[in-house]
Amino acid sequence: MKRICVFCGSRPGSRPEYRAAAEFLGTTLAERGIELVYGGGNVGLMGVVADACLAAGGRVVGVIPRALLDWEVGHEGLTRLEVVDSMHTRKARMAELADGFIALPGGLGTFEELFEILTWAQLGFHAKPVGLLDTAGYYLPLLQMIERGVAEGFMKAENRGLLLAEDNLFALLRAMGQYHPPTVSKRIREEKHL
Repeated sequence: MKRICVFCGSRPGSRPEYRAAAEFLGTTLAERGIELVYGGGNVGLMGVVADACLAAGGRVVGVIPRALLDWEVGHEGLTRLEVVDSMHTRKARMAELADGFIALPGGLGTFEELFEILTWAQLGFHAKPVGLLDTAGYYLPLLQMIERGVAEGFMKAENRGLLLAEDNLFALLRAMGQYHPPTVSKRIREEKHL
């Protein structure tokens, strides 16, 4: 993988582990020669991961909608900052640039980005690995919800394999490097119940 897109919070969160994970991810990507693609902000975990990657000599591409340029404080020290017209364009451009995706802790925007890229994978729009760095157990309820979706018949069991979840960055990067998308029929057939 030459580029990894990172989804993460525009706030730092309440635990020091979140900041540490973002710093470690940014530094590790730089050390491995992997370019960071992210939302272009200079606040919260977004700013932390970008600053860490840059400080370690890495390359960072930010993609930010014009409407959020001031709100998220567009990062001025990046290798490249692309200003786009909308959130939809932002997500599509980040997906186009990336060879894989990692979600750090974050809020609604992070959840939305993660689930949209997973949905695109489910629909066969891409075959790139999607990873979840489960720092301090932050994503445990989300992982349980995915299991519930399978148990309740709203998801195929094979679709669990679309999301690689680890609490260790090296294990996650290894899993992403070995990723082969599950073979899942995209066709939905309504089951008739008597």
